Amino acid sequence: WNFPLAIFTGQVVAALMAGNAVIAKPAEQTPIIAYEAVKIMHSAGVPAEALQLVIGGGEIGAALVEHKHCGGVAFTGSNSTASLINRALAEKNGAIVPFIAETGGLNVMMVDSTALPEQVVDDVIMSAFGAAGQRCSALRLLLIQEDVAPHILEMLQGAMADLTVGNTLKISTDVGPLIDSEAHAMLVHHREKMDGIGEIICAAPMDKQETQKGYFFAPTLCRLKRFEDLDQEIFGPFLHVM
Repeated sequence: WNFPLAIFTGQVVAALMAGNAVIAKPAEQTPIIAYEAVKIMHSAGVPAEALQLVIGGGEIGAALVEHKHCGGVAFTGSNSTASLINRALAEKNGAIVPFIAETGGLNVMMVDSTALPEQVVDDVIMSAFGAAGQRCSALRLLLIQEDVAPHILEMLQGAMADLTVGNTLKISTDVGPLIDSEAHAMLVHHREKMDGIGEIICAAPMDKQETQKGYFFAPTLCRLKRFEDLDQEIFGPFLHVM
């Protein structure tokens, strides 16, 4: 859902070009963009018999994966969902079904004393908080050489204080809303967890009037005490530092 046109189109077209018929099921959060994309493909000459769109939640995806005529699966999403798909395919009788999965990870930036602090801060802000951190390529863990860390962290906090969270239709906005209530609840829970086992260093300011409608979450910087405390990808504007 975070790249609702690009990833969806890439996977569908790749499968079509390889000679497959495709049943395309987009993320449940972004059905309209997928509908418009398939409509354009049909109008461009892709036969309806070769490409069908199916809308729905995870139960629809599971039914498609488990169907006896499913000959291959391409998936972009969470590690947990990929594991469920993998197990479902392994339990099927008959030929082995190919499975292509692009899942999340923990993207790390390592900063040593040779790095230009201004460049580090610019890159961190863009990678960790651009698109509200809702990208599989977003920065999740920042590792800074100890003797330069205080200066860089002070600059980073200053840059975060200057961020504007709000309506993305306004040119002044730097960080927009999260995709839905589930994403927001996950981040709130993670912040509460980290506040106990880590240290919340700072959070960007949020204008209550600007962010009262929608699922907004302030970009947050948290100091980790141990690597083990970050055991999964946290999808959103939440950056961990050591």
